[in-house]
Amino acid sequence: MGIFDFLSGEFIDVIHWVDDTRDTLVWRFERQGHEIKYGAKLTVREGQAAVFVHEGQLADVFTPGLYMLETNNMPVMTKLQHWDHGFQSPFKSEIYFVNTNRFTDLKWGTKNPIICRDPEFGPVRLRAFGTYTIRVTDPARFLQEIVGTDGEFTMDEISFQVRNIIVQEFSRVVAGSGIPVLDMAANTADLGRLVASEISATIEEYGLSIPELYIENISLPPAVEEVLDKRTSIGLAGDLGKFTQFSAAEAMSAAARNPSGGGGMGAGLGAGLGMAMAQQMAQQGPWGARPAAQPGPWGSAPAQAGAAATPPPPPPPPVEKVWHIAEDGQTRGPYSRAAMGRMVTSGELTRASHVWTAGQDGWLAAGEVTELAQLFTILPPPPPGV
Repeated sequence: MGIFDFLSGEFIDVIHWVDDTRDTLVWRFERQGHEIKYGAKLTVREGQAAVFVHEGQLADVFTPGLYMLETNNMPVMTKLQHWDHGFQSPFKSEIYFVNTNRFTDLKWGTKNPIICRDPEFGPVRLRAFGTYTIRVTDPARFLQEIVGTDGEFTMDEISFQVRNIIVQEFSRVVAGSGIPVLDMAANTADLGRLVASEISATIEEYGLSIPELYIENISLPPAVEEVLDKRTSIGLAGDLGKFTQFSAAEAMSAAARNPSGGGGMGAGLGAGLGMAMAQQMAQQGPWGARPAAQPGPWGSAPAQAGAAATPPPPPPPPVEKVWHIAEDGQTRGPYSRAAMGRMVTSGELTRASHVWTAGQDGWLAAGEVTELAQLFTILPPPPPGV
């Protein structure tokens, strides 16, 4: 290379950065000896910032635009000003380009379960995951606190630390929120905003911000979810007897769908369950009552040797009546007979008060109801003949 080409290289210098990686946060402009020439043009595009470092110290931050680097506006000494050093300037300068765009669709999640106190289930373990967005808001601080002298700093180098901060704040917010587990799905948006605001103070120390944080799912351990599903199934079935029949039918269907690897056992299990259900339904009869025992050859009901006859269950206790009271176009109640008696004693209920109970045809005066009329005859009537 001739002297003319060498001098031309010293006079012409264009500094810029075009990112095509989509995961680079900081990139250092590479120059031989880290020397910036006199009159170099610096191009900073939208979504970027350029940090100028001179002799190891941060000198300036350039926002988007075109800049001419000269000694009258830059604290840098170029080669052409140091002929006595043989074009080897003792001043070293570096330019770091910082990506200030948002980095989206970043994943976070709880590595270990979070123990919370639920008002309905008691102590529970929760897991959660989602996505977040991050961007550099203070390029100088980010370079000083995180990047250092790294020539190419990617998102992977900071995402682990950010995820730890998110999980820590999420654990604290959820544990102190008092929101029941079953209601958390309806409050994920509010929880996400709350966690993002709590993280902001810590993230700002790194020169970063989290514009968005989303909670995609909050889940219980698989064993707890299985029990919860069974509880839901019982609620849908209505009572335990129907749920038992439903579970038996499901077991038969599963056995029929799995003929291989134990087909004989599956078929036997299905047949046994079917016979058990049929026997139970036959014993209950068409109206749910057990049929009377048929006499045996010696005039007694057949029974297994040594087995005692099962006594019939006691009848259910009678259902206590309750009454409603109508006053001034409004109703109140229901009240038990004991409560109605106390209201008679206090004068709150009279014979003319209108009352109603289940099975009664319309509203009646309390004195016309036999069960309540007795409450007004606490004192003995006048003796006969008086």
